[in-house]
Amino acid sequence: MSFKSGFISVVGRPNVGKSTLVNKLIGHKISIVTNKAQTTRNNIRGILTKKDEYQMVFVDTPGIHTSKKELDRVMNASALKAIKDVDLVMFLVPADETIGVNDKFILSQLEKQDIVKFLIITKADLVSKAELFQKTQAWNELAGNTFAEIIIISSPQEINLEVLKNLILKHLPENGHRFYDDEMITDQPNRFAIREIIRENILLKAGQEVPHSVAILIDELEEDATTLSIVATIVVERETQKGIIIGQKGSKIKDIRYKSRKELKALYGKEIELELFIKVKENWRNSPSLIKQLGYDKNKY
Repeated sequence: MSFKSGFISVVGRPNVGKSTLVNKLIGHKISIVTNKAQTTRNNIRGILTKKDEYQMVFVDTPGIHTSKKELDRVMNASALKAIKDVDLVMFLVPADETIGVNDKFILSQLEKQDIVKFLIITKADLVSKAELFQKTQAWNELAGNTFAEIIIISSPQEINLEVLKNLILKHLPENGHRFYDDEMITDQPNRFAIREIIRENILLKAGQEVPHSVAILIDELEEDATTLSIVATIVVERETQKGIIIGQKGSKIKDIRYKSRKELKALYGKEIELELFIKVKENWRNSPSLIKQLGYDKNKY
């Protein structure tokens, strides 16, 4: 068999399991995962290579949803762009929720694209077999012949992930081209990984109190053979959010810093010096200039 390779976009509305699936397929944590919608803000590439056989480049995208703020529109545009100029699109829909307006909108966009499309029904472990059958039937009726494959999976339980991998391989072109070196698992630079790890720990620690009004700026980044030194600013929209992240007597920000340092040390294998500051930039998610400064326009980091 000749070498197969290609780009696979992973799309769907918020919180359907896109990042969890990509992380499982790659076997590494590429995208941050929380139980909150809109955790992923940019198109993130995860790379799975089997030497001399294949290279799958997965593009994890933000959840496509009703646009309320300028940042939402940037994220939607980023996700919709990812269904073009790829070899395959995987459209993820949850087994435990009804087919909604955003699902139908994404389907309408996919129907315009002349590429291979998979429908991936996620969270199969949360419903009965009868409910899975009904969900599959409903999508068959709605989508007709849009999808080359319909696969039912559970990423946490690793149900049908090998089946999915084999089906992707079946549909990838035999072009013999390696887009990335064999050992690479993502094309994102260090600044991106650092920002995302800090942001994930904020989302996990702050709960529903500070949903998605948070962005991270890397102010300084210095590295030598043994140490990675980082100075970062946490940007929020309101003074009350600043207080929530700091916590009583600084307890939350200390925990965010501790957990971020621990993850970064595991990732880079170096001592981590991490300083965190918090700034209030009111309504930054509606400001195109601030969104651009924070890196959400064209994946610039």
